[in-house]
Amino acid sequence: MTTTGSPHTGFAVRATPRRTAAPAVDLTTQLGSVVLPNPVTTASGCAAAGRELGQFVDVSTLGAVVTKSIMLAPRAGRPTPRMAETPSGLLNGIGLQGPGIDEFLEHDLPWLAEHGARAIVSIAGSSVGEYAALAARLRGAAPVVALEVNISCPNVEDRGQVFACDPRAAGAVLAAVREAADPAVPVFAKLSPDVTDIVAVATACVAAGADGLSLINTLLGLVIDTETLRPALSGVTGGLSGPAIRPVAVRCVWQVHAALPDVPIIGMGGIRSGLDALQFLLAGACAVSVGTEIFHDPSAPARIRDELAEALAARGFQRVSDVIGLAHRRGSVVEGGDSSALGDRGELRR
Repeated sequence: MTTTGSPHTGFAVRATPRRTAAPAVDLTTQLGSVVLPNPVTTASGCAAAGRELGQFVDVSTLGAVVTKSIMLAPRAGRPTPRMAETPSGLLNGIGLQGPGIDEFLEHDLPWLAEHGARAIVSIAGSSVGEYAALAARLRGAAPVVALEVNISCPNVEDRGQVFACDPRAAGAVLAAVREAADPAVPVFAKLSPDVTDIVAVATACVAAGADGLSLINTLLGLVIDTETLRPALSGVTGGLSGPAIRPVAVRCVWQVHAALPDVPIIGMGGIRSGLDALQFLLAGACAVSVGTEIFHDPSAPARIRDELAEALAARGFQRVSDVIGLAHRRGSVVEGGDSSALGDRGELRR
């Protein structure tokens, strides 16, 4: 296998070798009332509505395609430059560019249905009312199997406060979406790691009616170009993704699962391999989303699905459901094996 890549990110644009058939492991997983054939999905924002992946991956073989966040009206996004490489990561400030809900319903969802994909539609808004209106527009739309509510957006009705950073505001959005959405379609709240207590936000979302949680969204970051002596992105800050954030993401999944063990979680953040995906499942996720890795390996979701099956078989597991949250049940080795050093939310006591 030949690779070329950037010395800054460690990413390589590679030609994926032909893989042998995956071992016979039952990869079926459940997200609330929805059963997926496997736990590997795309991450919102990294594959648009799935059409771009069609020449690399049979989208019907993925657990689901999570679409780029859709808003009521079309948006051009921020001006360029809006992406910058960082060590083991990528900083983006795209600005929720998208066609709007009308175009999405007319062109993108029909393509996904035609190709046998299951769609988890990400929605975003600048007010509680916009989120509710989007959920209502998606009622009964095929092939939507779940909604992912991207609450990492500024609330124009509350001085630009990001919904995901305030349990009260996050709960208000999820309550409105749950009421407006198709009752048969699970609603997942996508949480930001840029908070003091992610469990508090998660708990507020579930109390408001969220059926599950997606975590984590990108971390807020900043890169300064040392040639221009100015921020590298036109919007100054951007969202950090890629392998650099994976330990943060696994920690967040661990803490939320420890506090809310019966709530299904879609875990994401820097997943590049089947073993990376396994970490999230062991921490408590029922499914995973693959994002930044797609940019240099468009076949990554299918590859990671097969690698996960191989990893499970090699460890003697016949079903993916057997490893979900398993790291909690077996205890954690902390400072010589003393698991009492872990707090109720999985944090290390000092």
